[in-house]
Amino acid sequence: QVEGYEPVAAPDQPIFARIANAEAFVASTNATIKHGGERAYYRPSDDIIQMPNPESFTGTDTSTAQEAYYGTVLHELTHWTSQDKRCARKLGSRFGSQAYAAEELIAELGAAFLCAGLNITNQPRADHAQYLSHWLNILKGDKRAIFTAAAKAAQAVDYLDSLQTATAIAA
Repeated sequence: QVEGYEPVAAPDQPIFARIANAEAFVASTNATIKHGGERAYYRPSDDIIQMPNPESFTGTDTSTAQEAYYGTVLHELTHWTSQDKRCARKLGSRFGSQAYAAEELIAELGAAFLCAGLNITNQPRADHAQYLSHWLNILKGDKRAIFTAAAKAAQAVDYLDSLQTATAIAA
């Protein structure tokens, strides 16, 4: 016990403004999404998406906190489509491997397509630069790789879009 001690007040956390159409889109997939922790990832063995809490996302020079959060969850949803019962893509398990880099390119393209379609953002994000060198290696080694990745991303987006139609028809 310390007499006279006044704890420093924690700064108010800004309220995360949800984007209604993005929330509805994500919810319509029925993907299992858990929040907490500091990393976003898709875990195929449990078929879950793990996301940091939305309030932990911050804006940057190139994106708002909302754009960062929804861009990330849409990226992870694109990975989620890789299961055999969805779009049947084989995920790379090792960071830096060709398969891993190819799947990251697919997920990033899928997230970009979805962000544009949901009117979230159409701007590239600097925080995804960590994958660029791996993508460049793939693209240099196979001149058609971007077309293959874009086609697989479009297939993932089509699958996610089909879940929207099925949900809207059922409602």
